[in-house]
Amino acid sequence: MIAAQLRGGDELLGRLEEALLAAGGEGAHAFTTVRQGEHTRFAGTRVHQPQAVEEVQLMVTVDRGGGAARVATSRLEDARATGAEALRRAAALVPGLTSAGAPAEAVSGSFSEWDEDTAAWGAGARSQVASVAMTLAQAAGATANGMLSRVLVEMATAGPSGRAYVSATEAAATLLVRSGAGSAYRGDLSRSVERMAVEEMVHGALAEAAAARDPEPLPPGTYDVVLGPLAVGDMLTFFGAMGFTGEAVAAGAGAVARRQGQTVASELVTVADDALFAGVGLPIPFDIEGMPKVEVPMLDRGRVGAAVFDLATARAAGTRSTGHAHIAREEAPSPTPANLILRPGSSTTAELIEGVDDGLYISRFHYTRMVDPETSAFTGVTRDAAFRIRGGRLAGPVASSRFTEEVLGILSRTDGVGSQLLSQPIMNVWNGVASAPSLRVRGFRLGFR
Repeated sequence: MIAAQLRGGDELLGRLEEALLAAGGEGAHAFTTVRQGEHTRFAGTRVHQPQAVEEVQLMVTVDRGGGAARVATSRLEDARATGAEALRRAAALVPGLTSAGAPAEAVSGSFSEWDEDTAAWGAGARSQVASVAMTLAQAAGATANGMLSRVLVEMATAGPSGRAYVSATEAAATLLVRSGAGSAYRGDLSRSVERMAVEEMVHGALAEAAAARDPEPLPPGTYDVVLGPLAVGDMLTFFGAMGFTGEAVAAGAGAVARRQGQTVASELVTVADDALFAGVGLPIPFDIEGMPKVEVPMLDRGRVGAAVFDLATARAAGTRSTGHAHIAREEAPSPTPANLILRPGSSTTAELIEGVDDGLYISRFHYTRMVDPETSAFTGVTRDAAFRIRGGRLAGPVASSRFTEEVLGILSRTDGVGSQLLSQPIMNVWNGVASAPSLRVRGFRLGFR
């Protein structure tokens, strides 16, 4: 019954063929993405606002060599009209020019990133998890709220050199537990609901919220810290802005253009965009241009590595696409890091904490914003469970604090890397996810503006 909800490769590729035929074939490319999401929200003592959303995008690009026109629709039934309109607009922009051609390395075939347990994670099973979380929280004098989601994902691309289709499952869970003036948060997402270990998330959040119940103000200062996986993953979402894209390379801006090969972080730190990393995040084999996903080493044991490219920026740079074409709402197409991973180490979070005599454990950040892409400066606040560390052990909870730091500065002062990865979405990036372990960092500035 679950599989029957999918549009399927035959239907999606058939719609793209209609669009390409109307667009004149030569120099035309089309893709479609479909996301069918079911979301179970809960708060206090009840499940509320259940939601089922289908998001569809079909886009046709007609390239005449000197320029291109793109037309998109949210109705698959309008594929033919969308292709015709793209052809009309392209002819008006660059009449008489020939196609720039299509690369031979485009992906062809049908692919799957499907997990049956996730596909079967229906509203009843999700509501049962929510009920357990709320009941346990209430018994502990706390409140729990959050969201549990199951998403069925499809993507298809078609152009002169290839036809490709992929189906995938996606499970996501977020949980916030409030206890007195304190709180704790858990979050993860994966192709596999079993891999997320949702019940462990519930019990971990309950225990941490109880310990964070009465936080004390934190004096401004510079502290040795252990950053939780969600805090570290938040920093990874800035790598695109920091210059790890083909656009930045072409403009001569950012880390890759100006500091490639230089050591900017600890040798313990390796960051890659890797959509095929087994068992973590949301792996997917190709991008919306039909190009195969390639692992891109951004920081290789602390040294600045490479950038992500789509077809246009790859042509401009004289290189090949890395499979990172992307277009977001109300944005122009651009290569975008979408599957960021900081490679795990061998230490547990508890072992990282044992290496701090006097410092802090920070579970996550909130409302972070990039201040200066060239220096990697960003600002935000700590949020939810944060604790003093004294003598290598967690002590009392502390209140939220504002900070302004540098991503590369933090990574350069890292002397310990955790072994467990957690994943979180990258906002406004299709299939975007950042996965990270805990880090131990020396000299993190808090409370200064």
